[in-house]
Amino acid sequence: MNLLSNKNRSQNKQVLEQEYDLIVIGGGITGAGIALDASTRGVKVAVIEMQDFAAGTSSRSTKLIHGGLRYLKNFEIKLVSEVGKEREVVYENGPHVTTPEWMMLPFYEKGSFGPFSTSIGLRVYDYLAGVKKMERRRMLSVEETLEREPLLNREGLKGSGFYVEYKTDDARLTLEVLKKAIDLGANAFNYMRADQFTYRDGKLTGVQVTDLTDGEEHTLKARSIINATGPWVDDVRSKDHTKMEKHLFLTKGVHLVFDQSIFPLKQAVYFDTPDERMVFAIPRDGKTYIGTTDTHYEGDIANPTTTLDDRTYLMGAIHEMFPNVHVTDADIESTWAGLRPLVHEEGKDPSEISRKDEIFESDSGLISVAGGKLTGYRKMAEELVDLVLKRTNKEKDFPKSNTKKIPISGGDVGGSKGFQTFVRIAREEGLNRGIPENLIHKWVQRYGSNVNKVFDFYDEVDYFPNHKREVYAELMYGMEYELVAGVNDFFNRRTGALYFDVDWVEKNREDVLKIMKEYFDWSTDRTENERKKLNQALKEAKEPSQHS
Repeated sequence: MNLLSNKNRSQNKQVLEQEYDLIVIGGGITGAGIALDASTRGVKVAVIEMQDFAAGTSSRSTKLIHGGLRYLKNFEIKLVSEVGKEREVVYENGPHVTTPEWMMLPFYEKGSFGPFSTSIGLRVYDYLAGVKKMERRRMLSVEETLEREPLLNREGLKGSGFYVEYKTDDARLTLEVLKKAIDLGANAFNYMRADQFTYRDGKLTGVQVTDLTDGEEHTLKARSIINATGPWVDDVRSKDHTKMEKHLFLTKGVHLVFDQSIFPLKQAVYFDTPDERMVFAIPRDGKTYIGTTDTHYEGDIANPTTTLDDRTYLMGAIHEMFPNVHVTDADIESTWAGLRPLVHEEGKDPSEISRKDEIFESDSGLISVAGGKLTGYRKMAEELVDLVLKRTNKEKDFPKSNTKKIPISGGDVGGSKGFQTFVRIAREEGLNRGIPENLIHKWVQRYGSNVNKVFDFYDEVDYFPNHKREVYAELMYGMEYELVAGVNDFFNRRTGALYFDVDWVEKNREDVLKIMKEYFDWSTDRTENERKKLNQALKEAKEPSQHS
């Protein structure tokens, strides 16, 4: 039974009949992290997600493993220290999906930052975050700054700070964490919606769910339940009839993507805007993306979209910081919008509200977590599993967390030091199989130590043209090993192509639909429905919404 393939879903669902130590509602990075921590200790855990894994906030971030520099602005010293140190752990456990990225923080005569404040801030940041020596901050002169990024606005430029952040693929990071949890015994189901809870004497005993792929209903039994649903936390809490003294405050962040031929950014830049917000501009895979906004959101949680106001704001930021980059709305290749589930604090502006995690416990036993971050997922998971074991008096029955040293799926490469050796070996293996070098490079960075499985699928169809062999190999790996259940799962969260290679999506969409139809034995109606969902996703990525 392959629990990593939705082809065997009916058979896989037999595991739902057992009683779990822990059920996690929510398949984002927090839910995946909890599943990994629990499974490493021998806790019997299941994850259910009503959409695809990472379909919410965990695929819609700025795609950085932050060290928490901006938290210094609010003097959140402990948060900077914790998040900064976790950044290195995330990198070492999955160097294929996380990469150091030197970031430039320019300062101007009339800007929020100056040479002294930037230097001190970055020095404190290095200390608190435990930054290793080779990655500690440097201060650059005006000449050095412009040499690294000549597109910057030169008027009033005084220099820049130079420090390291870590670039990631947020959706793939979530998947790799979850896949490792499944390898260690966790069960996980996407498109499984939590409808209502079951109780005995006022205490939670389980959750009733609906499988959205076939309409089947199931009752899952559990000793403990964690609500890790991000923006949906309050919705799930309401199903428990929890009295909510605190509730979520959702803010929206938007990103725009351009081809580097028209926005040829050389260097990642973190800069302040005239209204004192902070924005990233980052080169990635032949593209440049810029974000993010931070505005209050009250719309459809499942489908936040980019509005004309969002675009106008970010385009203004581009023209202010990069005056010789003459991009227009027509040059935007794609966009994405994500929601931050913050804990409401009366009287505070969205950009001022604390990004700290918060845990809520109800009288019934439901544990809810809000405000989780990509970088801090492992520590948050450890804290939550510790809480579950303490509440059920099982602390002595299970070992302490040890995820700090456990590679995630694809991360069995010897850490950051061993990764380059792994890359050379994988390159030789791929070339010996006749795989184009550009594909080898992309696949090694995407799949890490799982890359040979992708190579095997490539070999399987040597009668296809090269471009179709590429699509086949990635798609088959996604369906067999990464729980792909629909077309958008593949084009968005497994490959990132919906945001960073829209032309590739358009070129290969019908081939993907054909392969998936045959693999899953879809009906004509199901195939057409998948086509419509992809069309809608492409439209949302390209066109601004008229609604706020």
